[in-house]
Amino acid sequence: MPSSAFTPSSTPGTIHHYAPRLVAFEDSSVLTRGIPNTLIWIGGLSDGLFTVKYTSTLAQALPPDWSLVRPLLSSSYNGWGTSSLKRDVRELGKLVDYLRGMRKGAKIVLMGHSTGCQDCIEYAIGEGASERPPIDGIVLQAPVSDREAMIHTTPDQYRSTTELAQRWLDDGRGEDVLPNSATKAFFDSTPVTARRWLSLASPNQDGDDDFFSSDLSTKSLKKTFGALKRSTPLLVLFSGQDQYVPDSVDKAGLVVRWTATVKAAGGAVDEVNGGVVRGARHNLDGDAQEVVEDLIQRVKLYLRRLDDDDFRDARGSGRVGML
Repeated sequence: MPSSAFTPSSTPGTIHHYAPRLVAFEDSSVLTRGIPNTLIWIGGLSDGLFTVKYTSTLAQALPPDWSLVRPLLSSSYNGWGTSSLKRDVRELGKLVDYLRGMRKGAKIVLMGHSTGCQDCIEYAIGEGASERPPIDGIVLQAPVSDREAMIHTTPDQYRSTTELAQRWLDDGRGEDVLPNSATKAFFDSTPVTARRWLSLASPNQDGDDDFFSSDLSTKSLKKTFGALKRSTPLLVLFSGQDQYVPDSVDKAGLVVRWTATVKAAGGAVDEVNGGVVRGARHNLDGDAQEVVEDLIQRVKLYLRRLDDDDFRDARGSGRVGML
């Protein structure tokens, strides 16, 4: 979600034109270091360049051998309602390929925020994953269930609009944009197709976007978290005060469950730095400085572990939960 307050500013940097009509931004202050490793930050619904404040702080705080790249995808800003995860990962694949061509032998990590977390999982385990340019790690910041958020905040519209979207899909109108009156309570004025609504609403727990709901079965989690490879170590940063997560959800317990699923399948998880970030709201907008610093420090330490190959033989160490 976009930040509520706006202060005019300018940020020097480089725009990477990595594919037709697709660009990504990298701060100039980090470019001067000749850094090979890249952390690609992927925003959530309605996000674009500089819509989430902590990213600028993160860009300046990364280890000296890492830089932050923020892409604009077709789904950025209000484009998400007529897009899909599959389209996102196709475009991200082009960015990863471009960066690998520029920075031979360097590490590339995807860091998702909110719905950007779905992009990270889809990139790693979705259809065609083996054919995409490889990545070296995944960071999930504020992974949330859109279905649970929608039911929690707008239960009546969730039911009525989901029924309408399903009728449209059954009638072959999946790519048609739903009436704004049916979607505005949760998504304001963003145009949303019937197909994307159902992907997010996931009434049958099978929507393309439904990776993080608390009621998903162990069988479902094995197909997602359980499919992550050891070569792509995972860091989960769940916001402790996320306003889009119902109070009934056991945040720490959910992270433990995801972590156990990854490890049981032989994957790697950073249990030392991952867990619930105490006091953090969804995008940390307005949060205390120490909360933002906590998040950034966790990311930095995870990247250091990647640099040191800590995940090569170990399945993570320490504990998961409220840190």
